[in-house]
Amino acid sequence: MPPTVEDRLSDIRTSISQIERMTANMTLELFASDITIRAATERFLEIVCEASRRLPDDIKQREPQIAWRKMVDFGNLLRHAYQSTKTEFVWDIVQNDLPALKAFVERSIQTPE
Repeated sequence: MPPTVEDRLSDIRTSISQIERMTANMTLELFASDITIRAATERFLEIVCEASRRLPDDIKQREPQIAWRKMVDFGNLLRHAYQSTKTEFVWDIVQNDLPALKAFVERSIQTPE
């Protein structure tokens, strides 16, 4: 059976939680120097991007402030141009984009269609 919208929202929430756990109390410098944490963060971001890409448009339209297209593009970068991924860009997403996405996902899980 293919994943449901709820499955995808749950995958996003779980991946963001893992990123938060791994990067808690880190600075950009610590993050940049820890290849294992960076690689795991990128993998969880890939899951976030893929699950987000597969959410129906009506779900995404509930939160137009989220840069859905940017997520799709970043997921493609992680999959196809991984060597071009900049640590500072990943860190910026973790610090500035994930909190709003997490809040949206949590609201969506609590108030299903």
